[in-house]
Amino acid sequence: MRSDPALPIVLVPVGTDEDALDACLAALDAGTPAGTRVWLADNAQAGPRGVALIEGWLARTRLQAAHTRRAAPLGEAAHMDEALRACADADVAVLASDAAPAPGWLERAAECLARDPAIASATPWSNAGEAAAWPRIGEIATLEYPSPLLAQACALLPPVHPELPAAVGHAVLLRGRARVQAGGLDAASYRSWYAALIDLSLRMAGLGGRNVLCETAFVLRAAEGAPREGDMDALCARWPAWHARIAHCLMDDPQRALRTRLGEELAQLARLPPQADLFAGAS
Repeated sequence: MRSDPALPIVLVPVGTDEDALDACLAALDAGTPAGTRVWLADNAQAGPRGVALIEGWLARTRLQAAHTRRAAPLGEAAHMDEALRACADADVAVLASDAAPAPGWLERAAECLARDPAIASATPWSNAGEAAAWPRIGEIATLEYPSPLLAQACALLPPVHPELPAAVGHAVLLRGRARVQAGGLDAASYRSWYAALIDLSLRMAGLGGRNVLCETAFVLRAAEGAPREGDMDALCARWPAWHARIAHCLMDDPQRALRTRLGEELAQLARLPPQADLFAGAS
């Protein structure tokens, strides 16, 4: 099975939540084009059941997937830096192993990068996505909409790709050249992927890159990422305006109109007959 060279590599840092990992892999397989390159990078986190889940999934997936496992764990940021450096300057979509992407997520994110060469990172909507959260910014919500309906509604939004304060860790597509130009992750200063990703985003922005919302894609997650001890102090020391910037974004909600539009599209689709999608586009 050949991979599509136009699509980025999907990097999934394997976590310890086996049920969430199982759901993530099922959603990834269902919502991602066959042959997509997927790397399950295991920082010695998965237990015996997790390894068995991965092996079973690898045996049946339509994706071009591989699993590597370290003999001993590194710090989270250091492990992510190691994995991203192994991808050289390729574009990489990092998907949290407790996230569940809606259909079309990777194609929409790749289209986002293709629309503007200045885009360094593209973050889809999420119900636990901080500045990229839907239906309310900065809140975690339990959604009753099925994943395909979320994807269908997102696809109806205009692809304007507004700025975010930084990329968010539920799922983010990183442009390889921008990541390499910025020097990659700073695993010496940060312990968590959460903080290292924010720092990388801000460095890419300082070099002229854009960190944007990919409003045409959605990735579900049960909880947000979190920094490790000392990470926020390190961020504040390097980026003293960061806290004020994210606070203003959460208070002002510059994407309120887009959030409202997505809710309206979902409400309209939810009222359609179950088979209506079969006739979409018919004249």
